[in-house]
Amino acid sequence: MELLEGTVTIEDVDSFVSTLDRIGSEHGSTVQAFDARYVTSRRHLERAVELADRERSRGEGIARDRGVEILLYAAGRRQIDRALEMGVGEGRTPVVVLVDGGDESAAAGAVSELLSPASTLGAYDEAAVREFFDVSAEELAATDATLDDLVRERVALLVVER
Repeated sequence: MELLEGTVTIEDVDSFVSTLDRIGSEHGSTVQAFDARYVTSRRHLERAVELADRERSRGEGIARDRGVEILLYAAGRRQIDRALEMGVGEGRTPVVVLVDGGDESAAAGAVSELLSPASTLGAYDEAAVREFFDVSAEELAATDATLDDLVRERVALLVVER
């Protein structure tokens, strides 16, 4: 798995996503873009990939498309429309793009041409993450777990919430 960081200015989300899909298809890779303001760590996305692949291998995947499945797990949501909040939107957006499988190096090279390089991984918006993943101040105060730990717990709980 490769993660690419940067910013992108998106005029048409469908066109941008289609370009990522084309790159993925050309290289046999899954390519999924995330709004970096909602990604707490590399481990957050690694865990989403692990769980999505495990459930798909059991025939219990939520979505037909592997990239969408990974997005659902990363967002800790079963509803695609709610998970898409964690995806990219129009305008200038800090992104983390996941490239997994196939010729990752070639796919990552093609994706990197779409981004302006910037450190975005781990530069999440704490308030947005807490609201999106429903992590209250009381929950944070009641544990020594980090916000990243609690987000990864939400990711893992998606399997349980069937």
